[in-house]
Amino acid sequence: MQNTRHKLQFRRLGTMLDCSRNSVMKPEEVCRWADETRAIGYNTLTLYLEDTYEIEGQPYFGYGRGRYSRDELKMIDRHCREIGMELIPYIETLGHLPCITRWRAFRPYIDVDDVLLIDDDRTYELIDAMLTTCAECFTSRVINIGMDEAYLMGRGKYHDQHGDRNRTELFMHHVQRVTALAEKHGFKTILLWPDMLFSLVSNGKYYVPDAPIDKSAREMIPENVFLHYADYHGLDQEHYEAMIDAHARVKPEVWFGGGLWTWYGLAPHNRWSIETTHPALAACRSRGVQDVVMTMWGDDGGECSRWSILPSLYDTAMRACGVTDEAEIKQGFEARYGISFDDFMLLDLPGTGNSYKTSNPDKYLLYNDPFLGLYDSTLTGTEAQDYKAVAEKLERVDGGKFQPLFDTLAALSRVLEIKADLGSAPARRIAQATKRRSPPLPRTTARCCRGWKSSTPPCARSGWRRTSSRALRCRICGSAV
Repeated sequence: MQNTRHKLQFRRLGTMLDCSRNSVMKPEEVCRWADETRAIGYNTLTLYLEDTYEIEGQPYFGYGRGRYSRDELKMIDRHCREIGMELIPYIETLGHLPCITRWRAFRPYIDVDDVLLIDDDRTYELIDAMLTTCAECFTSRVINIGMDEAYLMGRGKYHDQHGDRNRTELFMHHVQRVTALAEKHGFKTILLWPDMLFSLVSNGKYYVPDAPIDKSAREMIPENVFLHYADYHGLDQEHYEAMIDAHARVKPEVWFGGGLWTWYGLAPHNRWSIETTHPALAACRSRGVQDVVMTMWGDDGGECSRWSILPSLYDTAMRACGVTDEAEIKQGFEARYGISFDDFMLLDLPGTGNSYKTSNPDKYLLYNDPFLGLYDSTLTGTEAQDYKAVAEKLERVDGGKFQPLFDTLAALSRVLEIKADLGSAPARRIAQATKRRSPPLPRTTARCCRGWKSSTPPCARSGWRRTSSRALRCRICGSAV
C-alpha cells in the first residue's frame, strides 16, 4: 500500500540497488524491495548492472556472476509497472567493467585496466548489445550509461594506436557515440555520472564548484543527456548547492544521487546517511532538482544487508515529503515495522562504535590476520570490551521479522570481542610488562664489553639482566654494574 498521507516533493524519488559487487539480489527479493520502497513513498527503482545481465552473442558477459536473464529482468519490470514504480537500468559503457577483463574474449575491447577502448568498432558493437537487452527488458525510456571514474581512459591501447589526444574531447566523443546508440534503441532521457568532466580539468578532483569546463565541451553534450551528480559526503547545504549550480552551468536539469551507506563493511551507516541526506535534500529543493536517487553501493563484496538501512531509507522518504519532525518520523517507523527507530539504529554500532561517522572496524578487524597484525596499529586496547557491549545491546533487541539482522551483527560482535585484539593484545601486554618491570639502561654501558669496536656495544643492544634483587649484569660479558 502506497503512502498517501504525505505528498512527494520531487518528480522522482528512487533507490539504486547495486547488483554487481558479488550481490546480485534475487528477482523475487528485488520485487519485495520495490513493494516496500513504494509503500513508504518512493516511485523509482534503479538497478546498477555492470556485467550482471544477459546480452546477445556474449556468453562470458556476466558468466559465473549470478547475472540476470532477460526473463528475470522482464519479470521485475512487469512487477514494478503493476505497483506504479519506474524501473531504470544503470549500466556502464566506459569504465567499471573489471570482471569482463578476466576473460580472453574481451581483450580486444579493453583500452587499459577496466576501461573500454574508445573508437574501436568492436566496443560499440558490445555496447549496442548491452542497450539491446536494456531496451527489450525495461519499459522506462530512461537509462544511465555510467561513464564514471574511467581515469585511465585513452592511456593504454588507445594511446598506442592514436597517440595523445585532448581527453575531454575524447570523453565527449565517446558520450556522443553511445548516446546515438541509446537513441537508436528508443531511450529518450540519457543520464551519465559527470565526475570525469570535472576531474579531467581539475587535477583529478570532482567536487570543484569552479571547475573550468570549456564551453566547447559543454556544447558537445547531446540535448537529451543529463548529468547525474552524486555526493554522499557533504554535511552542509551550501556545499551541495554549490555543486548543483556547477553541474547546472554545464547542463541544466541536474539529477541528484545521494547515499544510503551500505558499502563500507558488514554493518550499515544509517546515522551518517541521515546526516548527509538532510542538507542534500534541502539543497535539491532550493535549486529545483526534480529527480533524486539514493544509491546503495556494494563496494568490496556487498556484505551489508540492504534491509539494515531501513531507518535512513524511511527518514529520507519522509523528508522528501516535507516531514521534518523527528518524533513523527520515529513514530511512523515503529508503527510500520514494529520496532523502534532507535533500536534499529543499533545495527550501526559494529561498524562505528561510539562515532556515527564512516568507519569499518567490523570488516578490517574480522579479516585482519592476527599473526601479521596489519591493522593492529588502529587498536586502542578497549576493543574486546567495546564489542562485548555492542553484542549485549544487539542481543537485547526484539527485532521481529528483522531479527536475523540483529542476530548476524550480534554474532559478528561476539567474534570480534575475541578476535579484535587477538594478535595485538599479547604483544601489548608484554610491552606493558616490560616497561613496568625492566630497569632503564644504565649509563655505564661503555664500561663493559671492552674492545668492542662498534660505537654501540652488544650490551647496549641486548640489554641487561638482573642477577639478584640489587645487581645488574651485562647479558654479553657478564660485567656487573
